[in-house]
Amino acid sequence: MIGDRWTLLLVRELLLGPKRYGDLLAASPGIGTNLLADRLREMETEGLIERVTLPPPAGSTVYRLTEGGAELETVVRAIGRWGSRLMGPRRPDEHLSVGAYFVAFRERFRPERAVGLREAYEFRVDGRVFEVRVDGQTCTTSEGSANGSAAVFTMGAEALDQLFVGEVTAAQAIADGSVQVAGDAGALTRFQDVFAAV
Repeated sequence: MIGDRWTLLLVRELLLGPKRYGDLLAASPGIGTNLLADRLREMETEGLIERVTLPPPAGSTVYRLTEGGAELETVVRAIGRWGSRLMGPRRPDEHLSVGAYFVAFRERFRPERAVGLREAYEFRVDGRVFEVRVDGQTCTTSEGSANGSAAVFTMGAEALDQLFVGEVTAAQAIADGSVQVAGDAGALTRFQDVFAAV
């Protein structure tokens, strides 16, 4: 059920919230429209996802994980944790899946460093928008705007990757212009500390 090519990658995207068909296609370069349609149909038949229509004014049909599909988060995170040990420098032909970072942040979260911290961050990365919310000992990540965010960070996927692996500090990324901040500039340093690679 979950071993077919693309299934867990689609689950990973849907862990960040419901998505339209076009959103899933754009987030999965190389899948092809027919294969995506087939895979979504199979996942729906197996009870991993369901199609729902958003209320007005959107009215769009989206795919979202069922309760059983959402239970695969532990599997996706475990595979990500295992695979992170094998990651080397990114090759020029490799695609950076922006959504994958925001699922990985859930695994990377260090609650012992977040005691008393309650704030949200909005990330705008290559045309996609994500929310990361820290509430003391818990964190949530989702695709979409962050209400009441401490700061909005705008960057490309390459800058996100550099922050994620600890190649640059928040201060360096802001100073060199690879990350633009609207709001509390210190928020990126707090974020990086709470989600530090080491």
